[in-house]
Amino acid sequence: MKLGQAVLRVVGIGLLASGLAALSACGPGAPPAQAQRPPPEVGVIQMQPRPYALITELPGRTTAYRVAQVRPQVSGILQKRLFQEGQTVGAGQALYQIDPAPYRAAARRAEADEKRARAIAEVARLKAERFAPLARSGAVPKQDNDDVQAAYQQALAEVDAARAVLETARINLNYTRIESPIAGVIGESFITEGALVTAGQPQKLAQITQLDPIYLDIQRPTSELLRLRREFEQGRLERAGPDAARVDLVLEDGGVYPLPGHLKFSGVTVDAGTGSVNLRAVYPNPDHHLLPGMYVRGRLREGVENAALLIPQQAVTRNAEGQASVLIVGANNILEARVIETRRAAGDAWLVGSGLTPGDRVVVRGPLRLTPGMPVNPVPADETPANPGPPPTPGPKGAGHG
Repeated sequence: MKLGQAVLRVVGIGLLASGLAALSACGPGAPPAQAQRPPPEVGVIQMQPRPYALITELPGRTTAYRVAQVRPQVSGILQKRLFQEGQTVGAGQALYQIDPAPYRAAARRAEADEKRARAIAEVARLKAERFAPLARSGAVPKQDNDDVQAAYQQALAEVDAARAVLETARINLNYTRIESPIAGVIGESFITEGALVTAGQPQKLAQITQLDPIYLDIQRPTSELLRLRREFEQGRLERAGPDAARVDLVLEDGGVYPLPGHLKFSGVTVDAGTGSVNLRAVYPNPDHHLLPGMYVRGRLREGVENAALLIPQQAVTRNAEGQASVLIVGANNILEARVIETRRAAGDAWLVGSGLTPGDRVVVRGPLRLTPGMPVNPVPADETPANPGPPPTPGPKGAGHG
């Protein structure tokens, strides 16, 4: 029994000595390890209002201003092709020649029939003029005069019919020379000389595309159409005319088309399946740099906001509620979380609607684990490294590498 009490006394003395040693290690000469860690360094930008041009980009595809398919209006053997494939043709320019011989003969026969009808009508006129005074005096029966007058009117009708046949024959003769209905660029010829063509055939002979001017078709939601229309009526969109908004064009390679176009807000219908509308802009295209089917973007200039606040997109995150938020360096260099409203993208930045004020310091770069309430060391963003890592964690004082 006395031996056990002695052992307990020795163990208690050892624990007491260990506790005193630990307390002495935490004295004024040895500060805690946490107190030695400096605040993490973060890159910040200070919100400063500046002018910003409001621009809406509308992606779309170019469409030909006019497309005409060339087809024969009379039947016959194709004698000549009068154009080079790929060339620019004018309205009314001859493209093909169909054998005109049978149609020329038909026109001559119709001309002869018209002359004969006029001759018969002249004889009927003279007879009707002689019978009219005789019938009034009673020298000839009234019925005979009526027959003569009716024959004269019938002869006049025959003249009109013969003239119509002659006009039709001349039209068909002219149709043997197939002309371009519009001005534009003609493509390949789908038929060669010596082929038989027929009136109204389904196969086209060639196709002509008018490239100057050219359309840009844009599919946009109806809500955006209403917004654009409202801004146009309020005069916020740059105008190209009394009823058209100016639209600059950005090409597929990023270059800007030198000639501006205009967007009209008329003649649009809503697609019941997608809820979108088709807007159409018109661009001059004298050098044919724009071709149908190109994917381009139209830029609508909406004006300039004189006191815009822009924030880099990498500084914005989403909280648990899905709201846009940023970290702000507040008083005493303590981090704060701030919910903001982003109005629209501005290149690689966001245009801020609310939540920030001029002078706010927004964190744009820093360690991964930043939480509101922790102290930081803010420096201008351009002085921070591109990919800052977490600050080093010092070990306990006196610790060695073993």
